[in-house]
Amino acid sequence: MNPMFLVRVPVAMNQLARCAGERGWLRHRGSVAGFDEGRVLHHLLDETFGPGSLRPFRLLVAPRQTVGSLYGYCENDAERLRDGARVHALPEHLGVLNLDRLESKAMPGAWAEGRRLGFDLRVRPVRRLKSTGGNGETAFRKGAELDAFQVEALRRHPDNPDGMEQDGQTREAVYMDWLAERLEPAAELDRKATRLVRFQRLRVSRGNAGPEGPDATFHGALTVTDPERFKVLLAKGVGRHRAYGFGMLLLRPASRPVPRR
Repeated sequence: MNPMFLVRVPVAMNQLARCAGERGWLRHRGSVAGFDEGRVLHHLLDETFGPGSLRPFRLLVAPRQTVGSLYGYCENDAERLRDGARVHALPEHLGVLNLDRLESKAMPGAWAEGRRLGFDLRVRPVRRLKSTGGNGETAFRKGAELDAFQVEALRRHPDNPDGMEQDGQTREAVYMDWLAERLEPAAELDRKATRLVRFQRLRVSRGNAGPEGPDATFHGALTVTDPERFKVLLAKGVGRHRAYGFGMLLLRPASRPVPRR
């Protein structure tokens, strides 16, 4: 597997919105999604650095700030990215992405089995229906992309919309199962050290559609169980919509493990 770098580039948020409007990246048919920064960055990064060069990625913007930090995993370091951008980038891209302050660091070439790592992860926890689900006005076609919590509710209580609440099944627990599945077999999720710290319903812009769905952020810890597959997991990302700002595992120091009883 090729070397991997963690890249950071500052993003001017006002210019990002302006660029989106000028390029028509805000419009699509169907439901109105409004300004989807993930879609705009998807196009902007591909046009600046090359298709798929900087993925997965994550945009972090502090409250009331006009400049955010975009982090991404890439096979090229900062110097090579800048060289390519000087050739490919349009002038308006340089008003959004501050290439002079683009930075990178090399990620480890190998991971030790059993290594414990903390993480910060934004995901869109969805599943595709394997068969038609629901009934009446709530029927969904086979292959529909639904909130993982909604899918679990349909499986457990197809005729009772309040069944999950009555069973004490929480959204956090369902999403934790979803996340653990997607980390395996590369890593084992430490459920006791992992929390759902942010959740909202978000409508996104994808071509001519504007699907609405879950937007969840986890802070937690994991243990590497297959070093080679873990490298692939980092480079690929977690879950769906990875090309639009979801699924990047930002690694952090791990919290102290909970003692076994």
